[in-house]
Amino acid sequence: MLFSSFFTNSRMLIDTHCHIDVEEFAADRDGVMARARAAGVVAQVVPGVAQPGWAHLLQVCRRYPGLYPALGMHPVYLDVHRPGHLDELRALVAQERPVAIGEIGLDHFVPGLDRAAQQALFAAQLKIARDADLPVILHVRKAIDPTLATLRRIRVKGGIAHAFNGSRQQAEQFLGLGFKLGFGGVATFERAQRIRRLLQELPLEAVVLETDAPDLAPAWYKGGRNSPEYLPGILEAIATLRGENPTQVAVQTTANACEVFGLTVTDLNP
Repeated sequence: MLFSSFFTNSRMLIDTHCHIDVEEFAADRDGVMARARAAGVVAQVVPGVAQPGWAHLLQVCRRYPGLYPALGMHPVYLDVHRPGHLDELRALVAQERPVAIGEIGLDHFVPGLDRAAQQALFAAQLKIARDADLPVILHVRKAIDPTLATLRRIRVKGGIAHAFNGSRQQAEQFLGLGFKLGFGGVATFERAQRIRRLLQELPLEAVVLETDAPDLAPAWYKGGRNSPEYLPGILEAIATLRGENPTQVAVQTTANACEVFGLTVTDLNP
């Protein structure tokens, strides 16, 4: 697949983690989407976080070309999840064929979350992904090592470690399991020295771009609502940090995202 020729006249980007379905975008979603497309963001992956939101997420993805749904149960919403939701997830995955299972994982940062319940939920969803031959989108906070241990036990076809903030050694372990690493607005803050250093060291083939909109806005919108239209600015910041041509970073990170989600150049043609 010749991505270089596809990008000759423009930088076409994929936001691999964008919650464009949430309430924060209800009032101006059309405008946000139009501005994102005008900025060269031709596709966004929209991860689900809980069963009550799946139907709306799918509806939003049907409305706008270039939105690709992922479905999953986020570890911080344990109070929302019910055992029957796993059965619903399995059925909906078979019916809708999303591009990934996610956002799933482990969160040992938020106080009071039952770690055993998180682990059971994570393992169950990995099995759904394995059976459906789908990648996963991982939420991992203060839980990288137990996440890696679970991924070694329940093998899936890879995916993305979203908002990666681990060490180089941990990064290499994810890469060895077939994962890419997601970087977004946090990398634009000079104080995020460990993440910025890692971004300089990693091969570009390991990196995908993301916003996590409406959260984790880049430095120039600190405290504001993040948006997929800001992804080109994140691209420029990462390219500058790595000392590389922004177009080449765009080409490779989009190719990386396509590899993860099984997308093609034809899929991205606006």
